[in-house]
Amino acid sequence: MKNIFSRILTGTAAIGVGLYLCFLALTQSLWMFIYALPILIIGAFIFFNKTEDDIEKIRNEKEL
Repeated sequence: MKNIFSRILTGTAAIGVGLYLCFLALTQSLWMFIYALPILIIGAFIFFNKTEDDIEKIRNEKEL
């Protein structure tokens, strides 16, 4: 459960920063897309990555 909360929090923060940088790139300077798009993609990957949760669940079951 702790891993799910951490994944959601980190993914949401990265997506938020990526969207903010995209907004700044559209309003101020286009070179900021170089930073915005990778952060946005990594944030989405972290947010939607459920395989890590499955691995953690299997690891916890083996320890018991």
